[in-house]
Amino acid sequence: MPTQRDLYDILGVARGASDDEIKKAYRSLARKHHPDVVRDGNKADAETHFKEINGAYAILSDPQKRAHYDRTGTIPGAPGPAGAGFGGEGIGDIFDLFFGAASGGGRRRTGPPRGADLRYDIEITFEEVLKGVERQIKFTRLARCNACRGVGSADGHPPTTCPECKGAGQVRAVRQTPLGQFMTTGTCLKCGGTGGVIINPCKTCKGSGRRDELAHVDVKVPPGVEEGSRVRFQGLGEAGERGGAQGDLYVYINIKPHEIFERDGPDLHCDTAISFTQAALGSKLEIETLDGSATIDLAAGTQNGTTFRIGGRGLPRMRGAGRGDLIVNVFVRVPKKLSRKQRELLEEFARSGGEEAEDKSLFKRVKEAFGGE
Repeated sequence: MPTQRDLYDILGVARGASDDEIKKAYRSLARKHHPDVVRDGNKADAETHFKEINGAYAILSDPQKRAHYDRTGTIPGAPGPAGAGFGGEGIGDIFDLFFGAASGGGRRRTGPPRGADLRYDIEITFEEVLKGVERQIKFTRLARCNACRGVGSADGHPPTTCPECKGAGQVRAVRQTPLGQFMTTGTCLKCGGTGGVIINPCKTCKGSGRRDELAHVDVKVPPGVEEGSRVRFQGLGEAGERGGAQGDLYVYINIKPHEIFERDGPDLHCDTAISFTQAALGSKLEIETLDGSATIDLAAGTQNGTTFRIGGRGLPRMRGAGRGDLIVNVFVRVPKKLSRKQRELLEEFARSGGEEAEDKSLFKRVKEAFGGE
């Protein structure tokens, strides 16, 4: 296998060259060795040389790739030594550098364009996520004109070949550049890129082959659907001009926030408050779920922030059988106001446990802090 040339030698710069020096050298060589500029010699050799220049610049203009090359002498991601894989850069990169995207021959448009896709958003509740729901939606779209059957002509005749582009849908123009003459292509303005023109346009759709229509469709939302999911209805979007294919309709699912529950995949989370006596003595706590009630057994001495899991009372799993769980976080509610009787009972409870229930005055607490009697 032939020895690969050093990338710095290809651009004619030193290894310590700055970014500006590399860019300047690249521009100079690109102008000089572009295949469309070279008038003498073998065009194939010129293109190969130009790809080599373009590939060298692609590596040395990227700080990370250049550092890798300086360290290992190999091109990042390439299977072989330096110089392999240059063809992947594409000879068209130099066109963008000097002229932007206008140069080069873009993909040719053939036939009537496809219609636009449509988007429709619906909002459902947690209860509807649990059981699934079916909704009928209504929307306005551009549909095929019935008067001309989508052809666009009043007499039903198909479009005739565009005299401007001769049916190609694109026109070409020659541009003078510092590198010489370049041929550019663009969409034909007369036919809009379709390659045909309507001689006798339909009065209903004015030659477009489309008209406004109110459409409706039934959307079946499965149980357990997640936020942002979408349903695709192929061919229910807008009709294309002059008989072009119809686009698609995408229905996006948004889920309305719940007042009580928060969702984590198939699991649901909620908070509930219990009284001090319930926490201390234990009790049965009834919880309302999305589909009825459930009971939690509070053990005596339940602490603030304790979490309980009720299996199978969450949302259905989209992938797999069964449902998620309901996770209940329990918080002990401290009363803000006490009756005289309640206060006496709590003070007695505190004293029986060795606690001092009565508040000390600020003066007394300060005196005790400094060792006073």
